[in-house]
Amino acid sequence: MMMLPAKARLFFLFLCIQILLLAVLYRDGYRKRVAYFFGIFWKGGTTPGIPVVLPFNNSRPGDVYANLSLIMKPLVSQHELPLCPDVSPFIGGPVRVFLPHALSMKDVEQKNPLVTKGGRYKPPDCESKHKTAIIIPHRNREQHLKYLLYHLHPFLQRQQLNYGIYIIHQAGNFTFNRAKLLNVGFKEAMKEEDWDCLYFHDVDLIPEDDRNLYVCDSNPKHASIAMDKFGYKLPYKTYFGGVSALTPEQYMKMNGFPNNYWGWGGE
Repeated sequence: MMMLPAKARLFFLFLCIQILLLAVLYRDGYRKRVAYFFGIFWKGGTTPGIPVVLPFNNSRPGDVYANLSLIMKPLVSQHELPLCPDVSPFIGGPVRVFLPHALSMKDVEQKNPLVTKGGRYKPPDCESKHKTAIIIPHRNREQHLKYLLYHLHPFLQRQQLNYGIYIIHQAGNFTFNRAKLLNVGFKEAMKEEDWDCLYFHDVDLIPEDDRNLYVCDSNPKHASIAMDKFGYKLPYKTYFGGVSALTPEQYMKMNGFPNNYWGWGGE
């Protein structure tokens, strides 16, 4: 039996270790990186920063953060990014609502490193076709707010949205005025960005399926048509509360919400 030279044996051993390492990474959720690596050789080379294959959908049942590790920033400039696909490859369907013990805002920040100051996010690997502002009226609901942000940030990132989250807080002890807070949120959000969709979102509602796309339609949209506290059905046919979506044109056409309605539920 012919013996391989020492250098050849070392090279063969190194190659086996590399293949084993790639196999482990592929199993643990780094499919996009591994596919890109092999694509360089199988495709005969590639332009830096241009992905060879679409990312593999690596959702695990119930984990809203599962796919975020697949989002990679390409080596091209922001102006050269391709448009995001019509259907995001990161969408996985139903997600489990998990309420971590002793959750802090610092934890939420660390779990979402691509979110910038002011709750803003843009997909780093493509140019989003949708710009959505989330407006959340708030007072004395800090625990609900932490849980909502913990779930909502990855939920929106999986949909490849260009989004911003606005927390509109009412100070003092006067009767809560949800309608006026929503009007303030609309005005402040439109100062910062020419949003094409605005979601008016209660702080205690967490979405459970990322196929519920946070984008606007040609008509006003009710996004919370099935809630656990109502047995996942509408409490009454004309119910439009919880989470609703309007384009700026639809909001202006209805002249916003009534500032003189104190309380919530009928605004």
